[in-house]
Order: sequence, then C-alpha cells, then structure tokens
Amino acid sequence: MVTGKESRSTSGMRQQSGCKIWVPAFTVQALQRHTCVIPPPRCNVYKEIPSTNRKFRTNYLRGNLPIGTDPKGNKVSWKADITKLDFHYYLPMFFEGLVETEHPYKLFAQQGIHDLLTHGGNKIFPCIPQLIIPIKDALRTKNNEVMCNTLRILQHLVKSGDMIGEALVPYYRQILPSLNIYKEKNVNCGDEIDYSQMRGDNLADAVNETLQVLERYGGEDAFINIKYLIPTYESCMLN
Repeated sequence: MVTGKESRSTSGMRQQSGCKIWVPAFTVQALQRHTCVIPPPRCNVYKEIPSTNRKFRTNYLRGNLPIGTDPKGNKVSWKADITKLDFHYYLPMFFEGLVETEHPYKLFAQQGIHDLLTHGGNKIFPCIPQLIIPIKDALRTKNNEVMCNTLRILQHLVKSGDMIGEALVPYYRQILPSLNIYKEKNVNCGDEIDYSQMRGDNLADAVNETLQVLERYGGEDAFINIKYLIPTYESCMLN
C-alpha cells in the first residue's frame, strides 16, 4: 500500500516517466499494468552520523572539569596541576569530548587531551581500555573534522608512552574498520583541487599517517593485524 508521503514524493517521477502510479516493490500492485516500482533509496556510505553523546559537555557545565579559557577564549587554562590529576577519571572523560563540534567544548576536549597526554607519563597506559569506546564512537560519526582530530589524537596517544602502541593492537578490530572506506578516498579526484590537503585536514592522508604510526609503534604483530582489517594497506617498514 502506498502511503501519502510516498505518493507525494513520487508525483514528480510519475510526470517524467509517464507512469500512472508508482508502487512499492515486491507487492501485488507491482504486477498491475501502467505501474512502476519505486526505486530503492540511495545509500551514501560517507553520510555523517551525528553523535548523541553529550557527557563531556554535561560534565563541563556541571563544573566537573578543572579547565577553563583565558579572557579571549582562545586558550585553555587549567585550574589544577595536571600531573596530580586522577587520569583514570579525567582522561576518559576528556576523550568523550572527541565528538564535540561546537566551541568551546571542542577546544576544551582536544586541547585538554593533548595536555594530559603530554604530561601523563606512566599514568596513561592503565587508562587505554577506557579510551577505546570514545575513539570508536568519534570515528563512527563520519564527520571529516571530528575524524581528523581523533586520528591526530590517536597518533599522540601512541607516542605518549612506552608500550602504548603494542597495547592498542588487540583493539584494532574496534578502531580500524571505520577507516577502511577513507584510506583511498582522494586517489581519483580528477582535475579538482583538494584544498583539504593545503589545510592539513585531508582525511585520507590522516588515515594513512595514523596507520603508519600504529605499525611503527605497535610491535611485530601490528602490520598483520592492520593488513587483516585494511587489505589495501602496505607496510611502511617492510618496503
């Protein structure tokens, strides 16, 4: 049965094709004369999926984060000594903000993470299992800016301490599948100018750089696990 919404959406198609009526596929109506089947909806694999996670924003508004901005609102200022913070509590909380796209929450989350990773030292390694789901959720948004920022933070995470790269190898199955469709996205751009490369936020380049960092710091099992999930990846160390 064709609903009113479907009837309105197909009125233009009916005039163009000469069909008297458009009907759903795999129905008895599709066998009638002077009818045409409604085509399936188009699938856009790159369509953004906005995140509904607002935990970071909520914690900031409640005053649970020891962070603020300078009078101009362009720099982040800490209200406590970073080296004395409870990383088990605060680091996952800041990673929840990777999905933020609005100012100042995006600034707080990204700069806060970089500061924590810079001064965390040995406190970062025990927090790795708590960081996987926020990273995974940020990469699943398919938002170019969010994904590029998340990949840069992932690179910083890998380089922030000993054995962190190797500790991430078991979590590749959760992190890497979202990157598969973006690895070769800018290969065939024709005569178009890709301005994202000039701005440094080209997603395909960020994906390749991140995979290379994961391989370099992930130990002897890193490449085979990356290759299993992203078959088009070629080693940056073996070649």
